Amino acid sequence: MQTRTGTAKSGDLDIYYEDMGDPNDPAVLLIMGLGAQLLLWRDGFCEKLVQRGLRVIRYDNRDVGLSSKLDGQRAGGSQYAAMLRSFIGRPSPAVYTVEHLADDGAALLDHLGIERAHVVGASMGGMIAQVLAARHAHRTASLGVIFSSNNQPLLPPPAPKALFSLIKGPKPGSPRDVVVDNSVRVLRIIGSPAYPAAEDRLRRDAEEAYDRSYYPVGVARHFGAVLGSGSLRHYDRRITAPTVVIHGKADRLMRPSGGRAIARNIPGARLVLFPGMGHELPEPLWEPIIAELAANISAGVASAG
Repeated sequence: MQTRTGTAKSGDLDIYYEDMGDPNDPAVLLIMGLGAQLLLWRDGFCEKLVQRGLRVIRYDNRDVGLSSKLDGQRAGGSQYAAMLRSFIGRPSPAVYTVEHLADDGAALLDHLGIERAHVVGASMGGMIAQVLAARHAHRTASLGVIFSSNNQPLLPPPAPKALFSLIKGPKPGSPRDVVVDNSVRVLRIIGSPAYPAAEDRLRRDAEEAYDRSYYPVGVARHFGAVLGSGSLRHYDRRITAPTVVIHGKADRLMRPSGGRAIARNIPGARLVLFPGMGHELPEPLWEPIIAELAANISAGVASAG
């Protein structure tokens, strides 16, 4: 599979990306979630999209992976107070917001000379995708939102064990094996009960992510961006691109109510729920998930024509 790599400028920041497939094919922009590197769009998943005649672009959000880090920047204030405000759809002070992250994605499209793309986001990446599709509607051919939320008021909160496993990692300076062990534990907590991954695969994935870039303070700023953005419902109502919302019924981190809320508020959106799927893309479900995305992409192509 042909892969091109590079960095795009978004203001003063460098956004690292990987660009796969034929540049003349329809472009799909993959946006990953909180603290997650582009690696979580697995090579095999991307390859299946390329085999369907799509150009696939995955990238590291700011503050993660090989993209720029905002070292030393903090918004201040109580995280718990911000979480309470988020529960009622209210924003809190943040170093940056989901809107800024969406603008990074648009800057990447500018860098690559792509006028319109099929936008797919997972988890916090799904929030970024919603904002991108609303604020840059002319750039969005179709929208796919996977295990995400619009953070509208009074949605059921994440299971505490799932949430705190993600945002409370090992102590600063912990050795590699401690960090890797914790990553495996987190993946088990938020994973798919019906599709448990092999221990050795989880460990390999955790080691690869650590060795590529371990930057835990970026997780805190990403979480701050979510809390700093408030409800996205007003963005959902502005989205005109064909939309599919995909969610796992067994997701304990981003509950299915989040996906239902998105689908209710985006005009014409289609909701697809997978039993036994948690907060991940389990390999046994790659084909049906990609089939749903491909059907939505086809709808986007048809609407443009």
